Amino acid sequence: QVQLAEFGGGLVQPGGSLRLSCASAGSIDSIRVMGWYRQAPGKERELVATETIDEMTTYADSVKGRFTISRDNGRNTVYLQMISLKPEDTAVYFCYAGEVVTRIHTFLEVWGKGTPVTVSS
Repeated sequence: QVQLAEFGGGLVQPGGSLRLSCASAGSIDSIRVMGWYRQAPGKERELVATETIDEMTTYADSVKGRFTISRDNGRNTVYLQMISLKPEDTAVYFCYAGEVVTRIHTFLEVWGKGTPVTVSS
């Protein structure tokens, strides 16, 4: 079984910064894609950023230039550095892992339970 756990959410003032971390657990050989999605109240879940195992990154237009994704393939961990936060960044942020290869099974996608980020003065 594979599990993801997010850390680092919280309350921050507009213009502030936060760093989210996502750690994985399980007998994982590799994870092709890791990333972050978010869901604001009353809205659909949306992509924030992803990074493939060969370091290809994708960002939502709304976060380009402000958020930076990075991952540690050896530890199957992914991070999201967020700066210049805006109230519209308020959401629950979910960690995502795509094509998780273990010794006995390949999981097409695995999700964390989410960590809330609130940007407010």
